[in-house]
Amino acid sequence: MWTRSELKEKAKAYVKRSYWPLVLVSLILALITGGLSRGGNNYSSDWNEGVNGSDAASRITGSITGIDWALVGGIMAIAAVFAVAVIAIAVIVSIFVLNPIEVGCRRYFIEAAYGEVTMKNIGVLVTAFKDGKYGNIVKTMFLKGLFQFLWSLLLVVPGIVKSYEYRMIPYILAENPDVTTEEAFRLSKEMMDGEKWETFVLDLSFIGWALVAGITCGIAGIFWVNPYVNMTGTALYETLKRRATVDYYDKTLGGYQNIYGNPGAYMDQAPQDCYEDGDIRDL
Repeated sequence: MWTRSELKEKAKAYVKRSYWPLVLVSLILALITGGLSRGGNNYSSDWNEGVNGSDAASRITGSITGIDWALVGGIMAIAAVFAVAVIAIAVIVSIFVLNPIEVGCRRYFIEAAYGEVTMKNIGVLVTAFKDGKYGNIVKTMFLKGLFQFLWSLLLVVPGIVKSYEYRMIPYILAENPDVTTEEAFRLSKEMMDGEKWETFVLDLSFIGWALVAGITCGIAGIFWVNPYVNMTGTALYETLKRRATVDYYDKTLGGYQNIYGNPGAYMDQAPQDCYEDGDIRDL
């Protein structure tokens, strides 16, 4: 059983070990997912500042009688078409560009959990576009977002529950882009089984940090909160992956297939005897 304090201590160690690279990648992730902590105020001008109530009323009345409604209708139609086009472009960019980069960011965080990373490792963010697994990543991430959206249409609670059930999919794709869509969903569900509430509480525990980020106009978010939260999520993934009976592992990160039937296991010190490709070897 994992604890919040345990995960956070690991995350702090990871961030301190590779601070500046994680700040940069966390900033990129925040920008593409809309997760950047924002401060500042929304400013609105008082349209009738310096104008008394009667003057304002008379101006509105005079304006209404002189409106060219055909022109207004044309402008609104053009604005609507423009808005739809912008939304469509944003969705397309999100599906085909931003989602693969998000998976690359998750990969970077996973690598940071296993050792120091530098700016030279930044290229991992775009590996989805180069390793021949682009289509699989795009498809799986698209379906993740689609299903999450459809569940949210029912009620808020089902949408939230499903968002936690699908939470590990980007990490799974990051570590194994070969995994099928069906398997990615199954593995994430298995890993989050019985862990959704504790993960929800873990997220709530960062509310104080979110407030700090807001008060500092996002500066604290960029330079500490976002890397800290991202690496805590990565620590959670590692912990749940060790527990779950998954059927993939990444040798480059120290993964091994052990004799207890957990081929996705990771340990700080691997056992002397373990399976690799079906054979026992001495590490």
